[in-house]
Amino acid sequence: MLRRILLAAVAAFAAAFCAPRPAAADDVVVFAAASLKDALDAIAADWQKATGKHATISYAASSALAKQIESGAPADVFISADLDWMDYLDQKKLIADGTRRNLLGNSLVLIAPVDSKVDKVDVKPGFPLDKLLGGGKLAMADPNAVPAGKYGKAALTKLGTWDAVSGSVAAAENVRACLLLVARGEAPLGIVYKTDAAVDPKVRIVGTFPADSHPPIIYPIGVTAASKNPEAKAFSTYLGSADAQKQFDRFGFSVMGAGAPRS
Repeated sequence: MLRRILLAAVAAFAAAFCAPRPAAADDVVVFAAASLKDALDAIAADWQKATGKHATISYAASSALAKQIESGAPADVFISADLDWMDYLDQKKLIADGTRRNLLGNSLVLIAPVDSKVDKVDVKPGFPLDKLLGGGKLAMADPNAVPAGKYGKAALTKLGTWDAVSGSVAAAENVRACLLLVARGEAPLGIVYKTDAAVDPKVRIVGTFPADSHPPIIYPIGVTAASKNPEAKAFSTYLGSADAQKQFDRFGFSVMGAGAPRS
C-alpha cells in the first residue's frame, strides 16, 4: 500500500515538475535542489528579462543531481541543499576553483494537511511524535541521502524521537515529493523546509525544529569544472545580486549574501 502511495506521489510530482524545454547551445544549465524551484524559476525569468539569456533548470534531490554530475551530466551550475553533496563534488575536482560560495539558509518545520486536527506542536526533546502520527506515516525525504531527510533525521535523533518513529517513515525521493504526500493527506505529518510549506496551501506548519537540533541548513553554489559556458559565472553572480536576493527573501529563504567565493 505504501509503495503505491509513494509511486503515485512521485508520478504527481514529476507531472508538477515538468521537464524544462531542451537546452539551447548557449543556455546556462543549472542543477538545483528541488526546494529552490519557485524562487529560482522567478529569478531565472528576471535574469532573462534583464540579459536576454536563458537558464534551463533541472530540479531534484541534491544527492541525485550530484551523482548525475559525477556521471558526466552537462550541468554548468550546481546548487545543493547541503554542504555534503557540494563537498562530494568538490573533493572529486568537479567544481571549478574559486566559484563555490554559500548562498542561502533555510529552516526545518513539521507540517500537517491543512484540515488536520493536529494543532501546535512543541518540538522539543522527547516530544511525542509517534503518538501524533496516530499509526500513520511520517513523510520525509530519504533520510539516508537527501539533505532535507538528513537534516530531519539529525533533528529527531538529537531530540530523542528517531527510534520511536524510524519504522514509520515514508521516504520520498526529494523534499517536494514529501510535501506532496502530506498535501494529499497520504501522510498525517511530514518534515520539510519552511520555504516548501509556504508554497502549498494544502499544508500548514504545526511546529518548527530548533535550529540547534540539526546542522545549519546551507545552500552552496558552484560552477562545474566541466562547464565551458561563459554565462555560467554570470548567472551564479546574478544569484547574489540585490534583485535575486529580493526574490529569495520573498520565498522565505535567508540570504547569506554574495560572499567571497571559496578557492
